[in-house]
Amino acid sequence: MKITKFLHSCLQIEKGADRILFDPGLFTFIEDAVRPGQFENIRAVIITHKHPDHVDTDALKQILNANPAAVVIANADNAQMLSENGIEAEVFESGERTVAGFKLEAMDAPHEAILSEELPQNTAYIIDGRVLHPGDSYSPNLFERSGTEVLCLPTMAPWATELKTFDFAVGMSPQHVVPIHDGYAKGFFLESRYQNFKNYFDKKNISFAWMSKPGDHLEI
Repeated sequence: MKITKFLHSCLQIEKGADRILFDPGLFTFIEDAVRPGQFENIRAVIITHKHPDHVDTDALKQILNANPAAVVIANADNAQMLSENGIEAEVFESGERTVAGFKLEAMDAPHEAILSEELPQNTAYIIDGRVLHPGDSYSPNLFERSGTEVLCLPTMAPWATELKTFDFAVGMSPQHVVPIHDGYAKGFFLESRYQNFKNYFDKKNISFAWMSKPGDHLEI
């Protein structure tokens, strides 16, 4: 299995000929370092929640035009927003299902508190029992899946601190951490934070995957 990052929380996961894409949001495409038309052979696009840094509807339409066989998977809150923007999505927010060659599990993982009157519904997804993408959540619910091999870890956010991030990751006990939710950081700052995280994760025998540029990847 190969996990490739395309800035912020956008990840492509591939196994053999099958590919699925997570959270192609505004921060992925805003500087043209990644373009919607470059994604090929996508079987599903999975959206954790409806914030624009996780779903750019214009970019998503381009991805779907280039991948007409792809299905969009989202929770009910997100599916409604997508429908209002002319995109059909299948609601999947709990339980298990198969997409192409992947087994997907979905679980409720409330969005972390932010300066907003309303929080979106956030759903975490587990791929083949090996990779957990939590969206924007450090919810205690996720500790039910402690020990999952790869944790996609939001490393920078208005709702996070380094200590909170590190403690959550250590509590999840993964073998590998894939950093996400950092697409708005300047390069020099991102590199310094990655180095700091790597130093401390090394002490816990957790591998930190250095994914600072589009196309950086981890193979497991």
